Amino acid sequence: MAMISRRKQTYGISAPLRQYLYHFDRQRDIPNVYEDLRRFAGSMPYEDPQGRETLWLTVFYPPEHMRELREALIRIYEELKIGGGATDHHEHLQVDRVDFGEFGNSRPFRIRVTNLYNDNSDYFYVKHADASRIYGLEIEHVLSPNRINYLVKGNTLIEEHIAGIPGNVFLADELKRRRVNKVRIAKEFTKFNERCFVRLLGDMRSVNYVVEMTPDFEEVQYRVRPIDFDQQSYEKRGKTYLAYRFDSNKAITRLAFEVLNRKTIEQYVAEEHAQMSRRAKVEKVRLKALLGVMRREELAPREHVATLARDLEKYHHTDVFHDCRTMGELTAAHITHMLEI
Repeated sequence: MAMISRRKQTYGISAPLRQYLYHFDRQRDIPNVYEDLRRFAGSMPYEDPQGRETLWLTVFYPPEHMRELREALIRIYEELKIGGGATDHHEHLQVDRVDFGEFGNSRPFRIRVTNLYNDNSDYFYVKHADASRIYGLEIEHVLSPNRINYLVKGNTLIEEHIAGIPGNVFLADELKRRRVNKVRIAKEFTKFNERCFVRLLGDMRSVNYVVEMTPDFEEVQYRVRPIDFDQQSYEKRGKTYLAYRFDSNKAITRLAFEVLNRKTIEQYVAEEHAQMSRRAKVEKVRLKALLGVMRREELAPREHVATLARDLEKYHHTDVFHDCRTMGELTAAHITHMLEI
């Protein structure tokens, strides 16, 4: 069983990281609304469409405050989706719900925007900006098969919604259905576990990822995507970066060992390393810049760095992590070692 710290320390965005974000068009001139969103006047528990309780609260604001928030939030949504510049054409967009999450480190707000012409709704998140989370988002964008859309302004972080079936719901409902392709979901979970371990993204409990299901001409394709990047390069124990070590993932871990033999697992791991290595080479300039900034950052207590270095040396039977003094150095060394780049 992997254990996670109760509350992760928050790390501010340094000047070099802000320069990186500006260079790669992540920093935008958008309203800094996080503190304004915290001024809600009331709340009620949010239940999902099946009537089940969630960890979210739907929050309410005085009418005059909501009018100001609506204008700012629609501007942010347009900047996130189309790059702004369409501020005189958003009258058909309505902010019809704001939810607040008291859980985790980011304490996020989830904004629902609805198109009044066709009743189609979309979501985005407003969070308190944290360097660990931003590094997690960037590494995901560069090294994974997934594109990540987010913006930063001051201490406000805007994240696009990542669609999919929540991992805990998928494991409880979909995994039991006869139609599920057990081999394909086991393969994808194996590759997902490896992606997270290579780039040291921790805390991949079932509530922190989603499963995309895409109908193919014969079967359904699956992709597992992380949605929580708070624990990028922070925890001190190596096992916390292995998704299969979490109790909430026992069902899919057990399934993977039932339907995949050792040789097949080794094949899928090698495939994922090769794909990540190709992405690293394509994004060589960006990855070098990102890890160059990250190496100089304090993203975890020194004790965490030393303990994790020892764990990784034991796991890989090497001493290449011995001289790492920051989590950024350790992350860069681990990516380089595992992808041989």
